[in-house]
Amino acid sequence: MRVNVCCTIIVFLALLAGCTKDTPTDTDTQPPTVSVTFPASMAELSSDMTYTLAATASDNKGVVSVDFYVNGAKVGTDATAPYECTWPTAGVLGGYSIEARATDAAGNVGTSASIPIYVYSALLTKSPKRGISFDLASPADMEALANGVSWWYNWGKAPNSGVPAAYYTRYNMEYLPMLWGGNTSAADMNAVKTFILAHAEVKYVLVMNEPNLTDQANRSPAQAAADWLKYEQVINDLAAQGRTVSLVGPAMNWGTMSGYSDPVVWLDAFYAEYQKANNQRLPRIDYLAFHWYDYGLAAQLDRLKKYGKKIWITEMANWNAQINSYAKQKVQMAEMVNICETRSDVFRYAWFYGRGGQPDSRFTYLLAPADGQLTELGVYYVSLPFTR
Repeated sequence: MRVNVCCTIIVFLALLAGCTKDTPTDTDTQPPTVSVTFPASMAELSSDMTYTLAATASDNKGVVSVDFYVNGAKVGTDATAPYECTWPTAGVLGGYSIEARATDAAGNVGTSASIPIYVYSALLTKSPKRGISFDLASPADMEALANGVSWWYNWGKAPNSGVPAAYYTRYNMEYLPMLWGGNTSAADMNAVKTFILAHAEVKYVLVMNEPNLTDQANRSPAQAAADWLKYEQVINDLAAQGRTVSLVGPAMNWGTMSGYSDPVVWLDAFYAEYQKANNQRLPRIDYLAFHWYDYGLAAQLDRLKKYGKKIWITEMANWNAQINSYAKQKVQMAEMVNICETRSDVFRYAWFYGRGGQPDSRFTYLLAPADGQLTELGVYYVSLPFTR
C-alpha cells in the first residue's frame, strides 16, 4: 500500500498544534476579600494619638499584602497576618474614611468597604457636638458664639453672604449644607456638591427636613424612598471625585401628616417602601436626624435605637407652655445638653433658635437684638460643660 508521507506529517503537526492550543492555563482572576476591623464605622478617635489600623484578608491563592488608606492616601502596608499599620493622628481633625486594599500573587486587588470616622482635638476648648440651627449672617454674631459653638446650618445650600469667607479658620465653626425638601432639583444637588468640593472640612450633608410635617418637606414614605436615590447619588458623585461625605437624615419630628404623625411609624414605612423599590436593599443612612421641643428627650432617643444609627438632633428647645422665662428654659437647656453630651448615640446637636421677632415668647433665642450680643440664654449655652 502506498503511504503519502507528506500528508501524514502535516496531519500529525496539525493535531499537535491543536493539542498545544487547547491546553488550559491556570489563570487567577479572583481578587482577595478584605475588611477593616479597626476602627469601627463611625468611631470617634482623638488627635495627637497613634492608632493601629487593622484588617482581615483572604484569597483563594494567598494574600501578598494589605495596604491601608486614609482619605485615599496610603498610610501603611503589611505583608503578614494579622494585617496592621500604625496611624498617628497628630494634626488630624475632622471626618476621615479608612480603607484597606488586599493584593494577591496574580496582582488582583480587593478593596474593603470605606469606614467613616471622626477625629476630635485632644485639647478641646468647646464641644464638637454643640451647634446652632440659625442663619448666621454677621461676623459679630459668629464671634459671640465661637467660644462654645462648633457648627451651624441654615437649612440652605451655603452660608449667608454676610458670613466671612474664612469662617472655618477664624471661628473654628463648621457650616453644613442641606438638601431641605423632597424632589430635589439637579440645580440644588449641583450647588451642594460645588460647595462641598470647595470646602475640605465638610464631611456631612443634611437632607429632608421634617418629611411628616405638611408645612415642611411633606413627603410620604413612598415619595421619600424615591427622593433618597437622589441623595445617594450626591454622595456617590462626591466619592467619584475623592470626597467621602456622610448622609444625615431624614430629620424627623412628631408631625401633621395623616397616619404618620409618629416619626417611628413614618420611618418604618419609609424603610419598607425603599426596600420594596430597590430589591430589598436598605437605604443609605449614615446618621438619623431628629427634632424635639418638649420634655422627655431621652425617651424619644430611646425609641430611635431600633434603627442602629447615631443621631443628630438638628433642632431642639423646650416649647412647652410651662416654660415662661429664660430661667426655666435654662434648666431645660442644661438637661437637654447634658443628655446630648453624655449619650454615645448622639453625634451632634443644635439649639433652635438664634434670633427672631420680639418679644421672644418661647424664651429660646441665643442672640439679643443687637448684633454680636448674646442673651442670658446664649451666654449659658456657650458656657455649659461638655464631654471631652
